[in-house]
Amino acid sequence: MNDRLKALADAGVSIWLDDLSRERIETGNLQKLIDESGVVGVTTNPSIFASALSDGEKYAPQIKELKAAGADVDTTVFELTTKDVKDAAEILRPVYDATNGADGRVSIEVEPGLARDTDATVAMAQTLWNKVGQPNTLIKIPATVEGLPAIAQSIAAGISVNVTLIFSLDRYRGVMNAYLDGLEEAVADGKDLSKIHSVASFFVSRVDSEVDKRLADDSPLRGKAAVANARLAYEAYEEVFSSDRFAALAAKGANAQRPLWASTGVKDPAYSDTLYVTELVVANTVNTMPEKTLQAFADHGELHGDAVTGTYDDARQVIADLEAVGISYDEVVELLEVEGLDKFDASWAELLETVSNELDKA
Repeated sequence: MNDRLKALADAGVSIWLDDLSRERIETGNLQKLIDESGVVGVTTNPSIFASALSDGEKYAPQIKELKAAGADVDTTVFELTTKDVKDAAEILRPVYDATNGADGRVSIEVEPGLARDTDATVAMAQTLWNKVGQPNTLIKIPATVEGLPAIAQSIAAGISVNVTLIFSLDRYRGVMNAYLDGLEEAVADGKDLSKIHSVASFFVSRVDSEVDKRLADDSPLRGKAAVANARLAYEAYEEVFSSDRFAALAAKGANAQRPLWASTGVKDPAYSDTLYVTELVVANTVNTMPEKTLQAFADHGELHGDAVTGTYDDARQVIADLEAVGISYDEVVELLEVEGLDKFDASWAELLETVSNELDKA
């Protein structure tokens, strides 16, 4: 295993790959990344699936079968994506077993169009959970206002959840509260809490992208907002999961909901391509990386120990300094959520179009 990536894992960071394709599964590439790069989890989204489908021929036989059976586009998308997730989960099952369920996870997202519909999200989460049928699956549910009760209900039903699209600290606290609500209901229903896991995906690079374009080119605040925001999220995590409320659940077998740093590929070439890895190293977290970022860290990534705990006052100062120059934290994170949902919808439309074209060719 690569020395830099091993050191990252030894620091308490679980390395998950933000990509999946049938090509990776069938060629042994995913297994190689597990063996040599310390990858212990996989996340997916509609854009990833659309890219995989448009770039590879591995899906052609299943698409042909589905077309012959009269499957429509939605059914085809469902069957193709759940097969990939199931197959990847089987490959990662030894990691899941070795880590008591913390890692070895593969995430699949509910249809983005359901993000503002609590009941439909809950139903789709259950459908995906049942279809994949692997205990090391995570169902991705967006952290919208309507998503919070869906998270609680899914956790209560014994479904492990990857909460996605978190930007604001207030919403993150709502996510953690929903997780604890779900665990408390699961206890009341007699469920085994030790089998329920969750991560909370806090988006990183998009915060800098939005804030930086509002700053002067020579501002010392450029490239500071995203890391500060994530560090304050970790402070909130420490507070909630050291509380008496969680302690009571932990005594019954509950697992803490780990923070997951998402969107960690650097978008500004002026910054180090490993910025959102190096500056967010801290125990009990997940960093889900595009392969490009994974390779960059393996090649030249640097570790400086715990980069998060003890930084909270400095992080708060960054947010205060941004407010002082007229950049509203609340306005930025609200905008990013709206844009994030729009991007999810666009990605889903792209996936449907890609699959429709493949069906036409089959």
